[in-house]
Amino acid sequence: MSSVALITGAASGIGAATAHRLADGGARCVLVDLDHDAVERLAKELGGTALTGDVTERETSERAVALALETYGRLDLVHLNAGIVSGVDLSAFDPERYRRAVGVNMDGVVFGVAAALPALRRSGGGAIVVTASLAGLVGYDGDPVYTMTKHAVVGLVRALAQPLAADGIRIGAVCPGFTDTPLVSEMRETFRGAGFPLLTAEDVAAAVESAFYAEEPGAVLVVQPGRLPVPYRFAGVPGPAGGQRPPEEVHGTTSG
Repeated sequence: MSSVALITGAASGIGAATAHRLADGGARCVLVDLDHDAVERLAKELGGTALTGDVTERETSERAVALALETYGRLDLVHLNAGIVSGVDLSAFDPERYRRAVGVNMDGVVFGVAAALPALRRSGGGAIVVTASLAGLVGYDGDPVYTMTKHAVVGLVRALAQPLAADGIRIGAVCPGFTDTPLVSEMRETFRGAGFPLLTAEDVAAAVESAFYAEEPGAVLVVQPGRLPVPYRFAGVPGPAGGQRPPEEVHGTTSG
């Protein structure tokens, strides 16, 4: 039986590349994007199903999962890819721009996970992959609010990994460097002039597919030009001086 995949931010860039890759492998795809014409066109090309919607609205994620179940009867793979740069200048704060960035980059992931989990459990398990960024692992001063949102979704993935693994659901993230997508279109010539290599959307889509099937719960894959995806290793943090561990009643640990 072929897999059923749901992809947000699917009309262009990494989302479209992932949709092509999964469809080429036999997956049936539900594609979600704000760009109605582009997402409908891609769905027609791939033989998939399109939904026009805004991931900042919880209903969009719920409708997308319902569409997968109504159309294909199950859901197996979820790529929560929709994302935007923030463009927020904290010295001249624009609250609407800030809320938009948080809504797409953080709320869209949380809503997507929450909507998908019942369907994935019903399918007997599956996988969720979030498109984060190197800015989710380091302090990128070019866009501090974007950096905050990507750190947040990496933290969500890490915290959910073990609880979801108990239900047979894998969750992971990909953290690509600068990628030749519409998000960096205004800076493309600057990168080229400096001789700095950009990832292709197809490079990142290959890493997304790897993350779907990663054995380690909560795998966070760093993607850089000319390198295979590399699992990021987080350093632990110091515990109490006496070496005590948290009580068993406290789920998880803050020791790294």
